[in-house]
Amino acid sequence: MTKKLSLVVVSLLVFICTFVAQAASAQNESTPESDIRAFYSWYIQLESQLKYPLLDNNIYTYVEKRTVDALRNDYRRSKLPGNADYFTKVQDFDEKDWASNIAPHPAIMLKDVAVVPVTFGSSDKVSILVFLRKQGENWKIMKVEDTQDYF
Repeated sequence: MTKKLSLVVVSLLVFICTFVAQAASAQNESTPESDIRAFYSWYIQLESQLKYPLLDNNIYTYVEKRTVDALRNDYRRSKLPGNADYFTKVQDFDEKDWASNIAPHPAIMLKDVAVVPVTFGSSDKVSILVFLRKQGENWKIMKVEDTQDYF
């Protein structure tokens, strides 16, 4: 009887440990929204230190290599797209306000691409659309668009 009881207890412990490990893994799983929040927290922090994030190699953690390389090439030729920062779509912003108010909205999935609306700021809010694709364990930014009128 004690052998059966021991076997039941061991089986129950294995089941509980497996369940807890799976739950912890699911909580740590990357989502488009969490990766956007991580990117913009990093990006705004560097900007506040007067460093240009596009030239920091840590950008490859968050943005597809092909996108970074194309933007760096445009930067070297002084031909970055638009009249504002590519990743924020504005020329200036309040670093403290934006760092505290990064609001990714739920992702919209289009095949393997996640489109995430993101709103920054507490009073003068700015919204953009961020396009991401999963690479390995993380979602990486492939493109950023503003939500302004075309004119």
